[in-house]
Amino acid sequence: MNINLKPPLVHIDHEYLRDILLKLLAIPSPTGFTDEVVRFTCEELGRLGLHYSLTRRGAIRADLRGRCSTPARAIVAHLDTIGAMIRDLKGNGRLALAPIGTWSSRFAEGARASVFTERHRYRGTVLPIKASGHAFHIEVDTLPVTWDNVELRLDEPVIEKADLAQLGLNVGDFVAFDPCPDLTPNGFINSRHLDDKAGVAVMLAVAKAVRQNNLEPVVDCHLLFTITEEVGSGASAVLHGDVAEMVTIDTGPVASGQSGDEFGVTVCMQDSSGPFDYHLTRKLLRLCEDAGIRHKRDVFRYYRCDSASALEAGNDIRTALVCFGTDATHGHERTHIDALDALGKLLGAYLLSDPVSRRDETDLGSLSGFTHLPVDPEIFAVED
Repeated sequence: MNINLKPPLVHIDHEYLRDILLKLLAIPSPTGFTDEVVRFTCEELGRLGLHYSLTRRGAIRADLRGRCSTPARAIVAHLDTIGAMIRDLKGNGRLALAPIGTWSSRFAEGARASVFTERHRYRGTVLPIKASGHAFHIEVDTLPVTWDNVELRLDEPVIEKADLAQLGLNVGDFVAFDPCPDLTPNGFINSRHLDDKAGVAVMLAVAKAVRQNNLEPVVDCHLLFTITEEVGSGASAVLHGDVAEMVTIDTGPVASGQSGDEFGVTVCMQDSSGPFDYHLTRKLLRLCEDAGIRHKRDVFRYYRCDSASALEAGNDIRTALVCFGTDATHGHERTHIDALDALGKLLGAYLLSDPVSRRDETDLGSLSGFTHLPVDPEIFAVED
């Protein structure tokens, strides 16, 4: 098959990208509390002229029609974020928390947050249970970092458990952490919840560019927005059987021992769920190389994304993971506009390129057209 390795570069509107990212960040959406961010995203898809549909719980599937309907592809990002839930109403008028998603209480300390009861929104601050050096001296430095050792202090006149109950607070109420976005003139973007609202913003910016420039994908592409990625089940329910390959968009950790940076795309070769599809991953790398898109390869040891949930749900699809490099993931996150731009250019090139294999049009088939590994075939020759 003749694979188009040099599709045109898609221009990403940085002003739109920043604007839509800030709007997404302003909507609280810890896993399980995502209805409003789903509504916003659907409205934005409508403004872009894209048809979309929702699952029962609110995962979104939007359609970018191509010249051919099969083998269809998908790009997926998640709308849900990490957060917390009230675990206990404490006798001192504070709230004990259980995390939503996997993250350290170290990064909750000092955060401003909102508690959502069924009727009201309350504000407060997450503090260590020993928060004052004047009261506890060096104990403030020796307190272990655990969720049992933090509590939420409400900005309400509460001093005991009965006061909390009087306000209508209950175990199971959602807690959303303020994103505190700060976009610097030199392109850095600091905020909680860039994972994965920056990825969502890039997907919408790419869709805008494709629509406004009348670009036609080679095959149908479905833009998927999941709502439970942070708890492991994101893409398990939104896929249909026509999708043959899926590229997951998410945050890429930048840290010692990792290869990525904050200024380009990270192409993940493997995460904790195993290797990504050989052919799809290397196709994305070739697209980066041919278009001059800054990129790095990496392996994520303590990481799981929507690709895993899609495969575990029984979908026979090729999967890949491409990321915007992010420092301090699931903490005080930071990326750069260059990383989001590079990711957008890669996604645009992918949309305008040929599928990995036309054989993928069918679920089951003969050996004819099946892929080869790009190495000397004599290595695999079997002697009679």
